[in-house]
Amino acid sequence: MTYKILLVEDEKSIARFMELELRHEQFEVTVAYDGRSGLALALAEAFDVILLDVMLPELNGIEVCRRVRKTSDTPILLITARDAVMDRVAGLDAGADDYIVKPFAIEELLARIRSILRRVSTVIPKKEMLRYKEISIDEAAYQAQVNGEVLQLTKTEFDLLALLIRNKERVCTREQILTTVWGYDSEVETNVIDVYIRHLRAKLPPPYNDYIETVRGVGYVMRQ
Repeated sequence: MTYKILLVEDEKSIARFMELELRHEQFEVTVAYDGRSGLALALAEAFDVILLDVMLPELNGIEVCRRVRKTSDTPILLITARDAVMDRVAGLDAGADDYIVKPFAIEELLARIRSILRRVSTVIPKKEMLRYKEISIDEAAYQAQVNGEVLQLTKTEFDLLALLIRNKERVCTREQILTTVWGYDSEVETNVIDVYIRHLRAKLPPPYNDYIETVRGVGYVMRQ
């Protein structure tokens, strides 16, 4: 299977190098050199992964990510030259699935792409209805509802909520969450969990957002 990648990078020499390396690995690559054209491509075509530089002309990568997330769950890997915690958090809050900091080894980039592709292609063996109080999850339809109202969740948010409800009243450790939602060999840091828990709490209406309880030093649990 050939995977399609959208690369949005304004430094043309870097973009060309990345494009050649990705094509060498048998990826189909489309390149955009500014935020607006990258956003237009992301919304018009189907891609398996979007590689998105943060510092882009016309429209920065964080804003592109935020707008893509309004209509698409395509995995987004942010490329940033800044390693500040707030920059990483801003990207994850905007809906990015992972990030990599310049300068990086192409082997690391390829490993992160493979990890994302393995995660999104993982099929849940048993599709079922999950319920906790007024929250319901239809795994076959990939849909979550609260009192009949559909929640607009990304794939990662959906998988995280499903895990918490499947283990309701039992604490899910941070390691368990990382393994189940992000994959066994994921390089995602554990603080990413906190970002996605915050996303979930923001999307669950009161008082249901309070059902996700933090167990300090351990993980999270769904209980009232």
